[in-house]
Amino acid sequence: MAKRAKISKYQETLDLALSHYPHLKDYVEKSIRAKGMKMPTYQTKLDYSMKHLDDFNLVYPVGEPLFVHIHKPEGENLKYVVIEPVMDDLTRQVNDEILKKMLSLANELEVPDKTDDLTPVLIQLLNRVVVVSEGRQGSSLFSAKIAVSQSQYDLIKYYLIRERVGFSKLEPLFNDPYLEDIHCVGIGNLKAIHKIFDMVRLNITFSSDLDLNRYIIETSERVERPVSDATPVVDAVMPDGSRVNFIYGREISREGSSFTIRKFSEVPISITEILNFGTMSAEVAAYVWLCLENGMNIFVCGETASGKTTTLNAACVFIKPDAKIYSVENTAEVTMPHDTWQHLVTREAGKPSDVSMFTLLIAALRSRPNYIIVGEIRGEEGNVAFQAMQTGHPVMSTFHAGTVHSMIQRLTGHPIDVPIAFIDNLNVVLIQTAVSLGSHFVRRVMSVTEIERYYDVENKVITRQIFTWDHLKDEHRFSGYYNSYILEKKIAPQMGLSDPKDIYKELELRKKILEKMYEHKIFNYFEVWDIISRYSREGMSALPFEIE
Repeated sequence: MAKRAKISKYQETLDLALSHYPHLKDYVEKSIRAKGMKMPTYQTKLDYSMKHLDDFNLVYPVGEPLFVHIHKPEGENLKYVVIEPVMDDLTRQVNDEILKKMLSLANELEVPDKTDDLTPVLIQLLNRVVVVSEGRQGSSLFSAKIAVSQSQYDLIKYYLIRERVGFSKLEPLFNDPYLEDIHCVGIGNLKAIHKIFDMVRLNITFSSDLDLNRYIIETSERVERPVSDATPVVDAVMPDGSRVNFIYGREISREGSSFTIRKFSEVPISITEILNFGTMSAEVAAYVWLCLENGMNIFVCGETASGKTTTLNAACVFIKPDAKIYSVENTAEVTMPHDTWQHLVTREAGKPSDVSMFTLLIAALRSRPNYIIVGEIRGEEGNVAFQAMQTGHPVMSTFHAGTVHSMIQRLTGHPIDVPIAFIDNLNVVLIQTAVSLGSHFVRRVMSVTEIERYYDVENKVITRQIFTWDHLKDEHRFSGYYNSYILEKKIAPQMGLSDPKDIYKELELRKKILEKMYEHKIFNYFEVWDIISRYSREGMSALPFEIE
């Protein structure tokens, strides 16, 4: 399984890296200094403030022995260069010989049940075939093993794991935690969405249909969703949890076979990182905190790639820590920090044994959870979700819609078919989108709208917009101050407040807690969860900082 490797001690500084990795030194000499380019800065960790740099020119490690060079040549698009070791002709010949010997011995070893366990088996097999020697390399008449130098051994082991366990030329991209999506739209260079630098052009390429088709066929077979002429469009989940869509053949993809990979992050983006991005303000986050803590039904809506699931994951830390949560998804994307979390994923391959989201939602309802998280509502499961709301099971979900109006239209239309009179079971709608801000694309919560009630006289839903985003000032405005239906009529009574207006004091307190975490740069998802869950149980005394 492709995982992000840890940065080694040799990657902590540029001087150490240059002295230990010949391929990095060679790249610096031939591709930077020889071309008269400015020497890039070296970073072991990237920060989102780098998005606003005027000069994009930096190198960072993505696990041993890999590095990435981000730079923008004058008059060109931003480039993303993977720096990895390359086999010379001699090492390639030795490698071919080693692979033949390994293949002849492979039937003697027990095959592991899981691909995760294949790496130590391959290394064990490699060590049975080679011996590290700084003398003469290659086959020996006096030994059953092939002699290689230490540098050759490291290189051969890297490519062995990359090709047999990882994802070949794409493996470095899976190691990079700052990449979101990987795009191949036919033969030629790949592109990717970088979390900090937006769209980047990669130095990784597929040069022919044969090369690209072979990669797609082999990769789709590995994830047990093979493409073919009969099944040219396939959705699958990679071993690391990333989602991939394959489109096979020029008959339907005119520029050649293509694929899109949406990378899975082992550690979700935290709510304080969301604040750091400017996606929402601390006040919006505090409002969401009160809503989720008190069992409100919330939809995060937006168009494709607007960051809906990211926001949902980040906000889930606001659900009470002792809550019993069921999540239902087509593809595993939701991550919950709670101890009692039942993670349900559909099984859909066009077979009688398929398990749909509708079926899983019914199963979740029978289990009496405190919260149901639906990855994305697309069809008849939406009707079940609203029935869950009616029976007192809070629901949080993402939904594909750019406005509250279009959300209601989609919910009440086919195939979801929720009666319009049921819509007011939903309490809050966040509309999020990707917008252009200066020279960058950013994600912003455009509005927060409360659903008040269904007005049967005119057969419509009454809504109240309480937060809006000001594009010119890039800030969120709270128009619902002292005028929030959900805060005053729903949450204040649940919290036992005799004066509903006191809820705004509670909102201000939560806002200050979030701002303090942001000021102290507490950005790790699980650190944020720890603080919020301890506050939920113990109150102000549990906070690691003072609130004025």
